[in-house]
Amino acid sequence: MSLTSHLSELRKKHESLSEKIETEQRSPGSSDLTVANLKKEKLRLKEEIERISAQV
Repeated sequence: MSLTSHLSELRKKHESLSEKIETEQRSPGSSDLTVANLKKEKLRLKEEIERISAQV
């Protein structure tokens, strides 16, 4: 897999996580821990996207 296609996939996952976080936060029964874990994963993806973008 090329870096460009990998970067594209990471961006899609990042956007998907953003939507999932918004949905969880709007849900009355959502767990703070679940939202926090999703945000950590989103941040990890963002950092990886930035790292790969610097290489391309």
